[in-house]
Amino acid sequence: MSRTVCIVSPGNLASNPRVLKEADALHGAGYAVTAVVCDYSEALRGEDDAIAASVPWKVVRVKRAADEGITARAATILAKALLSIGMPVPANVAACSARAPVMPLTRAARQIRADLYIAHYIAALPAAAAAARQHGALLGFDAEDFHSGEGTGAPGEAFRMKMVETVEGAFLPSCTYMTAASPLIGEAYARRYVGSPSTVLNVFPLSMAPSHPKQRKSHILKAYWFSQTIGPDRGLQAFIEAMAKVRATVTLDIRGSNRWGHGEALLALAGKFGIGDRVKLLPMAPPGEMVELASQYDIGLSLETDVSENRRICLTNKIFTYLLAGVPVVMSNTPAQSLLAPDLGAATRLCALADPAGLATILDELASEAALAEAAAEAWKLGRERYNWDKEQAILLASVAAAFERAGHPAGRAAS
Repeated sequence: MSRTVCIVSPGNLASNPRVLKEADALHGAGYAVTAVVCDYSEALRGEDDAIAASVPWKVVRVKRAADEGITARAATILAKALLSIGMPVPANVAACSARAPVMPLTRAARQIRADLYIAHYIAALPAAAAAARQHGALLGFDAEDFHSGEGTGAPGEAFRMKMVETVEGAFLPSCTYMTAASPLIGEAYARRYVGSPSTVLNVFPLSMAPSHPKQRKSHILKAYWFSQTIGPDRGLQAFIEAMAKVRATVTLDIRGSNRWGHGEALLALAGKFGIGDRVKLLPMAPPGEMVELASQYDIGLSLETDVSENRRICLTNKIFTYLLAGVPVVMSNTPAQSLLAPDLGAATRLCALADPAGLATILDELASEAALAEAAAEAWKLGRERYNWDKEQAILLASVAAAFERAGHPAGRAAS
């Protein structure tokens, strides 16, 4: 009989490809997998329906609690009152203060009997931990970000980060194993809470890759950036300023939700520099299409800023989407991206966002047909030989197997 794994995440299925990849890999390795996720976004419900109907593992979808807002306000008041008199804040109270679906996830997770519960994101940690305690199971955590390092110094951030640290401190030391989406995120968590988290990069399956490299059809250098949301601190302002300084013709397509209006601000900035006709906003697209969409461009952008410690040490899925698409990456010189750059070789260029003129020089270099061809060939090679889920999932599976071994319960198809 196979061992059972329950993955718990506060996100919709369609909004978290990392959960899908993890569940697919564990199922393929012989584990019986259940994913407990949220059914919050009406815009994503159709995609969630399609995913849930097609995957070979079980999906439990949790509805938003009607009193979630009331619970969050009450938790916030209680937490601040406790802090004001020097008393510790209970972890469940801290988690609920963020208007997170802690209680619905906890109720759903506790109904699933598993040998290992893997939490994604802070809101899932109390739920997975409660289920693990109830069923005498192992607890794991996947850190896609350094959550207690996400503070930007904005009003209210100190309290929010204190609550995140409270949840992490309560549950992470109990984790039998932990994975992280970048080496530096793993190191940051190891310094605070646990041993040596394994790095499992945000890469994608080879099945998503285009069948052949894109052939450049013009002398225009087409740049691309995507995310779920177009935000104000994503390095795009510096890139647009650099576009205005290049000798070559460079265009920029920006894909993502523009719900906060930051896209219009970027268009206005481009207009100010006289290149308004070269910058375009594109709508969101399904995760399964992102590699193919990226393959239509000459360069991809991963312009992380130092707005928070997390942004400095993260490696986002953008980088690996571009590589799998055979597209070279222009990366800002954050510590995490600078650490990765030597492994990418000709497939990347590091830039300083504070130096738009230097970035313009990089763009002029990549506009050269020979330089771009060399960079694209290396990106294509890296995407197929190293940075893909077909390779990376072995690290996840080894980490899970090692967790069971440490607990004295060998994992695998033959395990009982």
